[in-house]
Amino acid sequence: MATTITTTDGAALYRLLAWLSPAYPVGAYTYSHGLETAVEDGRVTNRAALVDYIATVLRAGAGRVDGALLVTAWRAAAGGDDATLDEVAVLAAAWRGTAETALETMAQGTAFTSVTHAAWPDAAFAAFAARHPRALAHPVAFGAAAGFQGVPLRPATAGWLAAFAANLVSAGVRLVPLGQTDGQIATAALHPVVEAAADAALAADLDTIGTAAPMLDLLSMRHETQYTRLFRS
Repeated sequence: MATTITTTDGAALYRLLAWLSPAYPVGAYTYSHGLETAVEDGRVTNRAALVDYIATVLRAGAGRVDGALLVTAWRAAAGGDDATLDEVAVLAAAWRGTAETALETMAQGTAFTSVTHAAWPDAAFAAFAARHPRALAHPVAFGAAAGFQGVPLRPATAGWLAAFAANLVSAGVRLVPLGQTDGQIATAALHPVVEAAADAALAADLDTIGTAAPMLDLLSMRHETQYTRLFRS
C-alpha cells in the first residue's frame, strides 16, 4: 500500500509545533471534557477504557465536529473568504452541547487568539479576531491562523486533534490515576484514531455533520454540579 507523505517547510513547521506545544498558554490542562465524571462514576478505570473514551470523543463527539470546523476555517482563511470564515465562527460558537464544553472551546480559543496575535502577528488574523471579540472557538481560531500563515491543512488538522487527544490522556493519567508510561501507551494507541479523524474532517460537510455520543454530553452536564472537581469541564 502506498504511503502519502506531506512536507512542511521550516517556518510553518515551527509555527505548528509552537501552537501545539503544552507550553502554549491556552489553559488546555484545566479541562477534562467530562472525563472527570466518567472516572468518578467508575466508567473509566484503566488505560483501555481511557483510550475508548478519547476515541469516542474523536470519532463521534466534539472531535468530529471540531475537526470539520478547523478545516472549514483553514480553507476560508487561505482562500480569503471572509464571509465563510465569519459564518463558521458563529456556527462554532453555537455548536456546543453543554455549558462546560462551550467554556472549554471558547476560553481556549480566546487565549489562543490573544497569544498568537502577540507572538505571531498577522493582519488578516487580527482583523478576523476583531470581528469576533472573545468569541472564537479554539478549532476555528487555530484553523484560521494556520490558513492565514501558511501552515499546511493536513498537518494542522491532525496536529490539533492529536493535541486534543493528548490533553485528555494527560487528564486521565491524573484522574484514574495511571502511570506516565501508560499515558504514552494510550497516546500511541490513539494514533490511528487521530489520523482517521483528520481524514474525516477533510472530507466533512458542515451541512450534514453532527455528533453521536450523547453520553459525553450527559457526563459533561453532571460535571457542572459534581461535588469535588479538579477540572473546569
